[in-house]
Amino acid sequence: MRRQNSLTVNFIMNTILTMSSFIFPLITFPYVSRILLPEGTGKIAFVTSVVSYFSMFAQLGIPTYGIRACARVRDDEKELSRTVHELFLINLIMSVFAYTALFIAITYIPRLRQEKLLFMIISLTIIFNAIGMEWLYKALEQYTYITIRSVIFKFIALLIMFFLVREQKDYICYGAITIFAASASNIFNFINIYHYIEIKPLGEYDLKKHIKAIAVFFAISCAATVYTNLDSVMLGFMKSDTDVGYYNAAVKIKGILLGLVTSLGTVLLPRVSYYIEKNLLDDFRKIAGKAINFVLRIAIPLCVYFILFAEESIYLLSGTAYKGSILPMQIIMPTLIFIGLTNIMGIQMLVPMGKEKYVLYSEIAGAMADLLLNVVMIPEFGASGAALGTMIAEIVVWIVQFYFMKTDVKGIYREIRYGLLIGAAVVGSVLSFWVKRQNWNVFIMLVVSSCLYFGGYILILYFANDSLTVEVKNKIVSILKKKQETDI
Repeated sequence: MRRQNSLTVNFIMNTILTMSSFIFPLITFPYVSRILLPEGTGKIAFVTSVVSYFSMFAQLGIPTYGIRACARVRDDEKELSRTVHELFLINLIMSVFAYTALFIAITYIPRLRQEKLLFMIISLTIIFNAIGMEWLYKALEQYTYITIRSVIFKFIALLIMFFLVREQKDYICYGAITIFAASASNIFNFINIYHYIEIKPLGEYDLKKHIKAIAVFFAISCAATVYTNLDSVMLGFMKSDTDVGYYNAAVKIKGILLGLVTSLGTVLLPRVSYYIEKNLLDDFRKIAGKAINFVLRIAIPLCVYFILFAEESIYLLSGTAYKGSILPMQIIMPTLIFIGLTNIMGIQMLVPMGKEKYVLYSEIAGAMADLLLNVVMIPEFGASGAALGTMIAEIVVWIVQFYFMKTDVKGIYREIRYGLLIGAAVVGSVLSFWVKRQNWNVFIMLVVSSCLYFGGYILILYFANDSLTVEVKNKIVSILKKKQETDI
């Protein structure tokens, strides 16, 4: 039997991974956005969004299904190896079809043909995702390996970017660097795979047994990818690369913050799948309840703060050329709360319980809402219309999932101290808002205001004896005491 890593260790490693995922954009995007301007960053965002559809087709639902399937058999090396071989073969076959479809699209669609070279570069994600088999490493909870590997490649990419991206025409080079940072480490995944499974063919493969579950996860992935990337694609076709650039700047900040909100949920799927398989339902419910509480305590203050300081955040990260990103960012911020909650209810609860069809229903509802709203709103309001469509779509997803999960989560939601969380956010806002009236540069304003806002928020929770806050404080104190004892 494989030794399970501590959830605390997994969470710490995933937090470091998450921090690297937002520190990298925090360093690169302010530099790149000022060189490439909204048009250049818009080209990258448009092409990446289009390629994501072909990548989704290549991967089917394997990135999520693979975690569950491998986690359930991780104590049996032979069965684990056979499962990995089967999923890898399916992924490779579908990658061939995806590349064929992409090449046809680039050849015959004029809008895509304009950026043929960029499409070729960004499409490398398809093969890198196939050979990377990230789902296996997550199923085995190898978060230390994943984190170290990812941080190293992001650091290398950062150095390359400062050397090679110097002019607006270098957007293709920047596209290549983003692929290197995100996907090149998958080569090492492929090389390192022999440590965890048998490489030699085992025979008696049964690809069919995965098809039904993969089909459901593929449908979920389709719906999610449609409304996640639909905004940039529709903006690119209906408006311009500049509008895509405005929207991308807002989404970039949202994505950074979302990594913080979902950092705990990311490490839960293999563990909760294992609990469900072993019928440890009390442990499953306890983790799910704690995760929902964690999401709300992180997402609510982040949402409020970045609505208040959207202008300063955009100007710091992207420059004054991105003034058109401010309103879209303010509109899209509430999605932090709803995506955080649906990540827990959907991927971390419904999927391990074998009820992924309800996740599919919610994603389809969200995709339909986003499509209809984009058709109406984008021609008139551009990036702001796309942001509104996304926000409403995420609310729809949450409503549908809550409907199917109400028996399991109603008690959890009832116990949440909403008044305390909102009151703490209001106190933080009052403490920090005066900073906006000061004639300081945006970096100083954000540093001072964030210290006041989040400091006030945390203090209110602590003095109100919030259980999760007190638990985190006690863990930190315990770690510090152990360190002092070790030093002595």
